[in-house]
Amino acid sequence: MGLFLLDYGAGNVQSLANSLTKLGHSFQWISSPTDFQKATSLIFPGVGAFETAVENLTKKGLLEPLKEYVQSGKPYFGICIGMQILFQASEESPNFHGLGVVPTTINRFDDSAKTVPHMGWNSADLVQSPDVEPAFYYFVHSYCAKYRPADRPDAASWAYTTTQYGGEIFISSVRRGNVFGTQFHPEKSGAAGLALIDKWLRTPEAERSAPKPEALCSPPTLSLKPRDNLSKRIIACMDVRSDDDGNLIVTKGDQYDVREKVPSGHSMQVKTGGAVRNLGKPVTLASKYYAAGADEICLLNITSFRHSPLQDQPMLAVVRAAAECVFVPLTIGGGIKDTIDPDKTKRSALEVASEYFRAGADKVSIGSDAVYAAEKLLASGQKHGDGTSSIETIAHTYGRQAVVVSIDPRRVYVDPTTYDGPHQDELILGSLDSAFESDRGRSWWYACTVSGGRETRSISVCQLARAVEALGAGEILVNSIDRDGTGLGFDSNLLRLIKGCVKVPVVASSGAGRKEHFLDVFEQTGVEAALAAGIFHRAEVDIGEVKECLARHDIKVRTHIS
Repeated sequence: MGLFLLDYGAGNVQSLANSLTKLGHSFQWISSPTDFQKATSLIFPGVGAFETAVENLTKKGLLEPLKEYVQSGKPYFGICIGMQILFQASEESPNFHGLGVVPTTINRFDDSAKTVPHMGWNSADLVQSPDVEPAFYYFVHSYCAKYRPADRPDAASWAYTTTQYGGEIFISSVRRGNVFGTQFHPEKSGAAGLALIDKWLRTPEAERSAPKPEALCSPPTLSLKPRDNLSKRIIACMDVRSDDDGNLIVTKGDQYDVREKVPSGHSMQVKTGGAVRNLGKPVTLASKYYAAGADEICLLNITSFRHSPLQDQPMLAVVRAAAECVFVPLTIGGGIKDTIDPDKTKRSALEVASEYFRAGADKVSIGSDAVYAAEKLLASGQKHGDGTSSIETIAHTYGRQAVVVSIDPRRVYVDPTTYDGPHQDELILGSLDSAFESDRGRSWWYACTVSGGRETRSISVCQLARAVEALGAGEILVNSIDRDGTGLGFDSNLLRLIKGCVKVPVVASSGAGRKEHFLDVFEQTGVEAALAAGIFHRAEVDIGEVKECLARHDIKVRTHIS
């Protein structure tokens, strides 16, 4: 069997390659138009913008050979953008045309009553067998093929599975003859996704090839019992840095102090402190959390990225190694910005992000650079950026779903009776009977910080959230400096404030001390995901315990065996 993978030059294709290796399947890469003739099975994976995919395929001379391959009747499996390109066109890029195999267009989700992108684990319901228990897969997209059998029966007849999100039903996979495509990412969907890929590849090619033309004229009988099963995500996060011997380790600090405390009178220099707190090796912990049922893994490099991210080969090696054993989404953060190497070589944020995507990352997290970009946008008085920020350049190439903005707000306490500053509409009034003593009878607004919380800026958390959404961020990760390391629970006031500002998914971080805190944050704020680090590293709370607690209270979660 000649299995080939099509890499159009953008998006994370390494994840699928790792999945195939894990499953024991050999493959080759499409490197020239003539390779399509050698292929007897073809997989086209990847995330990214519709325009970028079509444009890159055209420039490489691969678009027409791809169309000819699909029409030849040989087995084709398209993942995410690899499925969307089968359609006629996409609202995302009106001036670009797809292959036109499926006779309809891709449309944007309606964001009037839900967050967009659709991000997380949702079910794929078999169209012809709606009573079969659905499998859960990982989705991350802003555009979809709406399922409208009454209006477009010819297009709906391609539907193999459908998925519901926020009242909208869309085609989550297509299947007809030699063509199979999924909007979700099986290579990032744990055991269920790996099983789907393996089943397709182990099915004889003759059964995956196109049947006689007349068989295509009889669409399946459609029936549907839609279920909106988007689950809340539990994310395991690891702060990664070098110890004093240069080894990359996972650490966790109290208010960003990651060194062990030095006993009074110890001979070690006070200004140096103790050794860097070592909680384990990043790849080992990533694999452990994947096995425990984490829905995503986040690796934040808290030191090494800052000066020369592309020369940080140890961290790149960590990403590659983690991607080989973790088959859920992997986010990488720390120093994703325009930089200049020690040898004066200029590196763009897009170049830096691309290197980590190619190593196996699915999303990149942008911190301080996002604050500077937001300040620039606000100062310009415009509604949109000039296209040069790290958020914009990465989102344009890879799609906004690949860009996470990590914000680090800090409370600024004020007297509400005298405060006449610019953030009056964002003031939080602490209750006199608050469970947290620091909140009682006080008022505050949230100022954003940079450099890991070491520098406070005048921009507020709402100003930042709105600005980065306008620039193209697909998700916002909220770290509370005031709650970090306290174990007192997530800052619900802060999270509700941000949820009211944006229509992209929000991830809660900082403050989790017990499993009930995850229940509280989902019930009180409506965030799409919750992240924790220290309590998982120290084995104070297990990911499975968190999910069991949520499930008992009717919060939808994915079981890791799905």
